[in-house]
Amino acid sequence: MEQNKNGAPVSGAKSTGTAQVLGGENPTRSRARAFEKKFEEETVEFLYRVFRERQEDRRFLERGWELNMNFLSGNQYCGMNAAGELEEEQPRYWWTARRVFNHIAPAIDTRCAKLAQVRPSMTVRAATGEERDLQTAKISTNVLRSVFEECGFAYLVSRATMWSETCGTAFYKILWDAGSRNAEGSVRIAAVSPFEIYPEDLSCEKISEQGSIMHVKAMPVSEIWERYGVRVQGENVDEFSLVASSAASNFSGGLGGWLHGVRKNCALVIEYYEKCSSAYPNGRLIVAAGNRLVYCGDLPYENGDNGTRTYPFVKQCALTFSGAFFGGSIIDRMIPVQRAYNAVKNRKHEFLNRMSMGVLAVEDGSVDTDELSEEGLPPGKVLVYRQGAAMPQMLGADGLPDGFEQEEEKLLDEFILVSGVSELSSTTQNRTHITSATGLQLLIDLDDTRLAVTMDSIKRAMKGVARHVLRLMRQYAGAHRLMRMTGEGKRVELYYFSSSDITSDDVVFEAETEEGNTPSKRRSLIYEMYNMGLFAGEDGKVSDETRERVLDALGFGGLDSARGLLPLHRNKAAEENLRLTAEEVHADEYDDDGAHIAEHTRFLLSDEFRKNEESKPRFVAHLREHEAQKARKADAAGKRAPDGGGVSDK
Repeated sequence: MEQNKNGAPVSGAKSTGTAQVLGGENPTRSRARAFEKKFEEETVEFLYRVFRERQEDRRFLERGWELNMNFLSGNQYCGMNAAGELEEEQPRYWWTARRVFNHIAPAIDTRCAKLAQVRPSMTVRAATGEERDLQTAKISTNVLRSVFEECGFAYLVSRATMWSETCGTAFYKILWDAGSRNAEGSVRIAAVSPFEIYPEDLSCEKISEQGSIMHVKAMPVSEIWERYGVRVQGENVDEFSLVASSAASNFSGGLGGWLHGVRKNCALVIEYYEKCSSAYPNGRLIVAAGNRLVYCGDLPYENGDNGTRTYPFVKQCALTFSGAFFGGSIIDRMIPVQRAYNAVKNRKHEFLNRMSMGVLAVEDGSVDTDELSEEGLPPGKVLVYRQGAAMPQMLGADGLPDGFEQEEEKLLDEFILVSGVSELSSTTQNRTHITSATGLQLLIDLDDTRLAVTMDSIKRAMKGVARHVLRLMRQYAGAHRLMRMTGEGKRVELYYFSSSDITSDDVVFEAETEEGNTPSKRRSLIYEMYNMGLFAGEDGKVSDETRERVLDALGFGGLDSARGLLPLHRNKAAEENLRLTAEEVHADEYDDDGAHIAEHTRFLLSDEFRKNEESKPRFVAHLREHEAQKARKADAAGKRAPDGGGVSDK
């Protein structure tokens, strides 16, 4: 059997499945089926061999992620042994206090809450300023927003952020779901944990530069049958280590270990993505469910630059490391501080217990030590000791040493330094003695600065997902696809578009500044710009269109109905532009002539009109009607009585 450079079997088959050999079948077909069966067995064996090798290569990484999850959930008396497995740390003495004072969880909660504000609105930038490019950019923007709303992208970003904050890395998988409730198919986005992604090279930072990537997950056998049409044997699979679950545990006592998610009656589904090469110009995708090969062929999606095929994954990191595929987590840095803090607090409580309960010194044989050890010294107890023996006495205990308090304060400061979350953000306490509003704002901005690297990673991931979405829609949307989108004047309308309309995937974030990255800051900045007159025109007045955009930016888009009829007039003029390219259209008496003249003139100056220059006389005639009608209305308004009581008799 021929193999490629990675040791994988090579075959021209695009897909494979089980087929029975019918009686009387000719020898050629029998040999072909035997070859397919052998190819299937060798390919599945290759996938599992590569999976086990990559799983072993990053075993210590996975145990580190599990350690982080243990500390986050409150099981903080565990560690990694020499074999690379997690086990519970046993106390040196039975009386040693092992309480947990979890400062990691609130720090992660605060970071996730601040990172949840990173939800900028994305738009598609037009290739040029021409009317057609502006229209296609508008369609692409609405397609993007519609897909994000349908997939619940805001929730997926929050879920991926929790994974990246805990384990250091999270992934988005962008697929085309042909079997969705929409008969035409739709884009599906999933947040994937780092436990399921196995790259070829752990030192290669970018996904696109990986020679191959494996996505391995546990899937119920019923779902495998429904999706792939093959029946496989199920077993209990550990959701994170992706091995058969066993009852053995290294957490025997104490608080117990953080419980793994065990999925019952499942089988592994291995997806092997191979990069485009001279041997495979379109790359290669191999999928195995259990011990069955269900697909072997080209990479299905043209989701790379310039229509190339690449991996359907986007990476998001909390902390990016040079020369490493997986990122780091703040929890890695907080674990030593958390261990020291738990030790200080527990030793402090033990000392306080000695001071309150006391340590009694007795002479051997002077008292009943069994009774004393069982009952202790309750208030009012009569302590009888042997005549002539030394009287039992309490050992003196000094006050609480200052070292406990000093070390506790230092560790709390280290939590702030390591996590990047100050007490002002997490507990609203201010220990800096700063009371001025400017100083407090600088402290808040400092917290945001510490999160800047993580915020940039989230934004890059969101842009990457948006590009994948647009490229999949361009590949699969078809010729006539119906979409609900927001038109001019915030009017919801149904719109037919085709894949050829999505010509740009240059995704950008709507204008924002570093000082205005929160809703309250943006509103304050808009108020200042409005008061400074930056939105006014040459006549010193703010136009209706500008006023509408300002209200939208302030979050009052629902006031469209209270802002007059201007948006409706512009919508009507835009519809008339399309009609005028084919037929004559007369101006109506109730039209806002100024708005219609501006809209028609803008269309005449666009590149789209140059393709319909034969309709120029109709546009000119229509504009003259509006100008004449506008002058007539002005004359009629000038003849009205000063009190508005009607037209004058003069």
